[in-house]
Amino acid sequence: SGVDLHASLPGSTTSLGAALLAPTQIYVRSVLDMLARSEIHGMAHITGGGLLDNIPRVLPEGSQAVIDVASWQRPAVFDWLQQQGNVDEHEMHRVLNCGVGMVIAVRPEHVATASQALEAAGETVMRIGSVTAGSGQVLID
Repeated sequence: SGVDLHASLPGSTTSLGAALLAPTQIYVRSVLDMLARSEIHGMAHITGGGLLDNIPRVLPEGSQAVIDVASWQRPAVFDWLQQQGNVDEHEMHRVLNCGVGMVIAVRPEHVATASQALEAAGETVMRIGSVTAGSGQVLID
């Protein structure tokens, strides 16, 4: 596209090139710390496919995930990619993580303990949705 990769990404202090080349975050240490303190019912590292393709792999039969996209601030690089590639919102969530690198499912009564353990390990925790009865899909709300 001829874009300057050294230019600041609109809505960010990072260059476009740095944002596009940012490595995938690995959560092993943080999750191991959390496992010692809380019960996990499902985990999905959101790489190689977005929220719509990864989360169903960990859903129990007869359930679905309902994701509230307003519950987190999508990084500016995803807005840039969507605009430059003319990508519709559904496709963004099917292919990309849109700023959510790991999804961990815990019972509601374990959310505070799990969140505290992850935050103590240096992670940013966002409650992005819930698991309800359903047909094994992810609903974006």
